[in-house]
Amino acid sequence: MRRTTGIGTGLSALLLLGASVTAGSAPAAAAAPTPAPEPAASAGLLTAMQKDLGLTESQVQARLAAEKTAAAVETNAQRVAGSSYGGSWFDAKSGKLTVAVTDGRKAGAVRATGATVRLVTHSAQQLDAAKKKIDALGAPAGVSSWHVDPKANRVVVNVVASERGDNDVATFVARARQTGPVQIKETTEAPKTFAAGTVGGDPYYTGNVRCSIGFSVYGGFVTAGHCGRPGMGVRGWDGSYIGNFQGSSFPDNDYAWVNVGSGWWTVPVVLGWGTVSDRLVRGSNEAPVGASICRSGSTTHWHCGNVLAKNETVNYSQGAVHQMTKTSVCAEPGDSGGSFISGDQAQGVTSGGWGNCSGGGETWYQPINEILGRYGLTLHTT
Repeated sequence: MRRTTGIGTGLSALLLLGASVTAGSAPAAAAAPTPAPEPAASAGLLTAMQKDLGLTESQVQARLAAEKTAAAVETNAQRVAGSSYGGSWFDAKSGKLTVAVTDGRKAGAVRATGATVRLVTHSAQQLDAAKKKIDALGAPAGVSSWHVDPKANRVVVNVVASERGDNDVATFVARARQTGPVQIKETTEAPKTFAAGTVGGDPYYTGNVRCSIGFSVYGGFVTAGHCGRPGMGVRGWDGSYIGNFQGSSFPDNDYAWVNVGSGWWTVPVVLGWGTVSDRLVRGSNEAPVGASICRSGSTTHWHCGNVLAKNETVNYSQGAVHQMTKTSVCAEPGDSGGSFISGDQAQGVTSGGWGNCSGGGETWYQPINEILGRYGLTLHTT
């Protein structure tokens, strides 16, 4: 069975789960903002998070509430910290957001926003500058990705373990270490994109490739760039014409948008595939590192995990893709382009990763707000 909800030929037949608007600014030294009440989590969402994250129902409810608060605190705390901001992350055990700062004089004001404070040596600006230098090096295939890790206060470079002794990899690592505070970690596999050959009955097709729709925008939808090039036609799950790729970028980025016409329309909905109820999209407030996150895709449907890293450069065989977010959520071929959501907030579109939903793995997504800004699109919300 392809999906459990009754769906016609509209875009609702294709959409995955989405989320809400960015919280407004609060005074610099204000107390932690109180999130607006949101609809109770569906029984399906609770079940999925219990299964994938190993939590009880009450733990899921408490975590969702804590993460909503942390997302609101993060924006305020970063502004208060100013140039001393060293990054932030959510701790699931304590239910608190930790904010790193390089200037102890800022600690009190940052703590007043509701965050826990940690003093560090390097600012986020310094770490981002080091990562930007690594981006310019040109990585060999044995280097899978690199990102700023605020908790380690380092730029982490991930190397495929079996390629660690390769001369090109060793040269890259040596040059990376010269850019600033760098930590080398090993990973088991190289990342790959999650497009797939044609399989009947699934969300959308371009040429002989099947991918998944991410989020509805006014005039169309957003998805992964590696799924198609500008001008390429797109067919829906029923084989009918939807529209064409209006913009696409891959590698360097991995995002695209498709216009909608010929009897198709846009709705602010993400499919739950029977695991959770279909979800309404309310905005795109960015979740912090450490927050729980779920993904909807046409192959493996609904799975959940945690945000592991932001602004990571992923080195696919086709080339490097920048400013990605890494998660512990699994995915498989055909899930490319699908939705990532945290709470009721849209986060991004599925790009690629390693592993599968039988043995586990990691998956990256391209953040939704970057896509909207790049093409001047407006997220369709309730």
